[in-house]
Amino acid sequence: MASQWSSPPPPLLLLPYVVLLSTAMAAGTASSSSSSDQDWNRAHATFYGGSDASGTMGGACGYGNLYSTGYGTTTAALSTALFNDGASCGQCFTIKCDVEMDPRWCLPGKSVTITATNFCPPNYALPNDNGGWCNPPLQHFDMAQPAWEQIAIYRGGIVPVLFQRVPCVKTGGVRFTVNGRSYFELVLISNVGGAGSISAVSIKGSNGNWQPMSRNWGANWQSNSYLNGQSLSFRVTISDGTTLVFSDIVPSDWQFGQTFTSSLQF
Repeated sequence: MASQWSSPPPPLLLLPYVVLLSTAMAAGTASSSSSSDQDWNRAHATFYGGSDASGTMGGACGYGNLYSTGYGTTTAALSTALFNDGASCGQCFTIKCDVEMDPRWCLPGKSVTITATNFCPPNYALPNDNGGWCNPPLQHFDMAQPAWEQIAIYRGGIVPVLFQRVPCVKTGGVRFTVNGRSYFELVLISNVGGAGSISAVSIKGSNGNWQPMSRNWGANWQSNSYLNGQSLSFRVTISDGTTLVFSDIVPSDWQFGQTFTSSLQF
């Protein structure tokens, strides 16, 4: 799958391996009624990508090779109800299998924290409770297989889960990959900690002023200015309102396709 697009990527065909549907399938928007789980939300989870998660590379957030970009195998594709047209890219969720609802396939006492890196598209040809797992309004996680197997047994195929959004803990600083061409800088911002997802970005060349960028797709933000030969700074606001300024993170001799790692992290 290509990791760069100048316009929103085509729909991804994610075909989760599904063996058995739990009899406890319910609309994913409800909150857990258990007093011990009152801070958790209900959803369901399937898995994809193979035992090494190689099939999860690329994806609708644009992070590319998830091994080399630090996301590894603890990732998931989100259904429409969670993906928010790409605004949820980079968010982190702790997920545990709902053993009370499905004791056969859930691993009790286990949880895993994943990063949202992909989109699980709806399949309106199938009913919500029999193959259309990612159809609105269902909250659904199509998890990388290694992550899914930390909370459930492989043969289960689909399980009810409880989830919470949690702060992202990342190793190293925020990364900026400058793609595109002259008058079209397409910047992938990755390895974002804290809230994980980005709500606003501005860019400044060393010869100019701050200019707002717009989300092109996923975690890719665009500028239509001519910034060649200038050092670049970024002002990034994540979805909890925290803002950091990455001054001159990109040196003036930058080239398209290069990645620059900051020393700052949310």
